[in-house]
Amino acid sequence: MSITPPDPTLEAAARERLAGLATPAGALGRAGELGVRLSAMLGAVPPPELTDVRLVVFAGDHGVAAHGVSAYPAAVTPAMVRSLHAGTAGVSALACAHDVGVRVLDIAVDDDLDGLPAEVVAHKVRRGSGAIHLEDALTAEEVRRALEVGRAVAAEEVAAGAQVLISGDLGIGNTTPAAALVAAALGLPAEDVVGRGTGVDDAGLARKTEVVAQALRRAGDRTADPVDTLAALASADLAATTGFVLGAVEAGVPVVLDGLMSVACALTAERIAPGAAAWYVAGHRSTEPAQSLALEKLGLDPLLDLGLRLGEGSGAVAAVPVLRSAVALLRDVALLSDLLPG
Repeated sequence: MSITPPDPTLEAAARERLAGLATPAGALGRAGELGVRLSAMLGAVPPPELTDVRLVVFAGDHGVAAHGVSAYPAAVTPAMVRSLHAGTAGVSALACAHDVGVRVLDIAVDDDLDGLPAEVVAHKVRRGSGAIHLEDALTAEEVRRALEVGRAVAAEEVAAGAQVLISGDLGIGNTTPAAALVAAALGLPAEDVVGRGTGVDDAGLARKTEVVAQALRRAGDRTADPVDTLAALASADLAATTGFVLGAVEAGVPVVLDGLMSVACALTAERIAPGAAAWYVAGHRSTEPAQSLALEKLGLDPLLDLGLRLGEGSGAVAAVPVLRSAVALLRDVALLSDLLPG
């Protein structure tokens, strides 16, 4: 599977417009370059206003959470799903400030989430995912279903008018399978990719590193295939996020990437569908080493570096004003030729 890139003719026209603005050459820096990319992605020069940006948070539990890889218990996951649905989570505040729509979906939470509406729980693939150092995260059928769920959700958001999509994550223990996905994709050892996640101490970091190393040994040569990698090392929520990214780029809709989970899934999507990365914008740099390594592989330079490690899509949502600024500059700054006499 290959992906059609943003229109190079539009990119060239946007670059010509940038060069003609009534600003010193290069004065707009990366904002100008981002405006050029967004013009091509959004299909117009100058680009349209960004009025419909949407975040979908994919929630799930992970078997490794019972093996000392997180500073928090798995019971936090369903509580945070409820907080997101109520609009009181960290990313909820950012989304309200920056006019970003938020949707949270239970893909693999190990809880029935009684009392939450059907639209939150209707896409559940399973309860939890396998502890990846001991067993596969998912069956082949569960990977297929999760990828289909992600693609279908992306299609729903695009049909409803989304100009830009953001994937968010929620689930205790999720940085462990995400780090394993990056290690598998880049051929790196566990010690190069594992970070402190929710803030584990040195002993927790050592346990987490050994879990990822054991998972990679167990997966073996299966990591050569990205879909097999999802089954062996990921989780249902991460597989659904990968499908969501694929669905967005297949529809020609840009994706703003968040932290490690988002970027690990985007890297996996690029492995499945080469060329997907042409539709990515890196929202921020997280504190997880695997995220920076994956961004480097994808050729992406993050817009923000605030030391964030909240997840939920928060870093990407925080970057939305930068995207809107880039669009405004390409749209609303006068052309020098229109200001000069004659």
